[in-house]
Amino acid sequence: MRSSKINYIIVGLFIIISIGGLLGATILLSGRTGAIDSYYTVYNNVTGVKFGTQIVYEGFPIGQVTEVTPTEENGRMRFRVDFDIVHGWKIPEDSEVEIAAPGLLAAVNLAIHSGMSMNPLKPGEKIKPRERADIFSVFSNLAGQFNDLTNQYVKPLILNISDAVKSTNELLELRHEGHAMIIDTREALSRITSRIPAITSKFESLLGNLHTATKRFNSVVSLENTDKLIALIDNLNAASQKIDTMMVTTNSVLADIDDLVMDENGDVKKSFSDARYVVESIARNIDSINQNMNGAARNLNEFTRQIRNNPGLLLGGSAPVLKEEN
Repeated sequence: MRSSKINYIIVGLFIIISIGGLLGATILLSGRTGAIDSYYTVYNNVTGVKFGTQIVYEGFPIGQVTEVTPTEENGRMRFRVDFDIVHGWKIPEDSEVEIAAPGLLAAVNLAIHSGMSMNPLKPGEKIKPRERADIFSVFSNLAGQFNDLTNQYVKPLILNISDAVKSTNELLELRHEGHAMIIDTREALSRITSRIPAITSKFESLLGNLHTATKRFNSVVSLENTDKLIALIDNLNAASQKIDTMMVTTNSVLADIDDLVMDENGDVKKSFSDARYVVESIARNIDSINQNMNGAARNLNEFTRQIRNNPGLLLGGSAPVLKEEN
């Protein structure tokens, strides 16, 4: 009996020690083993930052991130990062905190860059953020800018140089053909000179036709014709006014129709209500109507069968007597 009690005591002590060790390990892993000071900062991008992210001051670890909270500022989403550091650590008020990675494949941390001010920040105040300089984003932007430079400037420059070379080659070819071109130009000038009198006569004829057309236009635009045009415009204005009056009347008729349809106590509303009642009544009694119609159809079939067997039933006769065959 005494041995079993000792065993229970040993097991209980082991469980208590295990729980205490687990709590101690949890406290050590959470980084809250002593007094702390809380600060915060705000970023546009918090890639890789989460609970437990290490806080370093000029490379020396002094705390960890406790919470990342999305907030809205000026119509856009930003992220508030709260973190705790060792109690009593003096951070100059012009210091900056940056999301950085110690190595290419290392996890990110919040690196506090010490400022030059002699006045330290108070616990709970905001540390000025410095946006992260991502090397991959820098290379991506550089590649995009180089691509734009190539498409917008280098390619057009190469095309212009190619066109200039082609033009130079064409000029060199034309230099060899210059004598023939001069001869052709002289012949063309001589032909043009010989055709100048004919062109002049045609131009004078064109001027005469234009003068005649001007006279005819003046005769058309006379005082009498002007009065007729004014009368035509007046008639069009009167017709337009009549059309406007007709549109007003049509709108009034449409408004009356709308009032008639929308009137809850009107005849149209009552007609719809009566039609709805009739349809609902037919729907409620459709089963009995179908049964009665089926019964009437069966009776009619029976009646026609009896008439076919004994047409005399129409005159009130009895059924014929069947004769037995010998």
